[in-house]
Amino acid sequence: MPKRWYIVHAYSNFERKVAESIREKAESAGLADLFEDILVPTEKVVEVRRGRKVDAERKFFPGYVLVKMAMTDEAYHLIKNTPKVTGFLGTDNKPSPISEGEARRILQQVQEGVERPKPSVSFEVGEQVRVSEGPFASFNGHVEEVDEVRARLKVA
Repeated sequence: MPKRWYIVHAYSNFERKVAESIREKAESAGLADLFEDILVPTEKVVEVRRGRKVDAERKFFPGYVLVKMAMTDEAYHLIKNTPKVTGFLGTDNKPSPISEGEARRILQQVQEGVERPKPSVSFEVGEQVRVSEGPFASFNGHVEEVDEVRARLKVA
């Protein structure tokens, strides 16, 4: 049976735990050959916490786990009976696989996110901001220029 990508809906913030549980349950039930890949799509972002830049991971699809598997009754029930799983993406209890093109696009996004971290805070020209640190702390201003490469703003 061909292996296709399916999207499993899980409780938010339990995606990694669900992915690990599916791997363990498949291994212990002897169904590991039905599962090719189990993925929680994330990207690396640069966040500013307490004035410091910190690398962090952000989920592309919070609450979802991507699974490449051969859809059999055993595999379906193994995933449906995994704790913190609410079901598959699809209609009327019938899981719908995503197309290979969609899967490729998601995997490419993950790869790009790993290669170049993005700042997680975005500003737009004209937006009103309040300076929080430095000699102009507590001053208000408007964003005139955004330099995303150097993570800097020009405020007036």
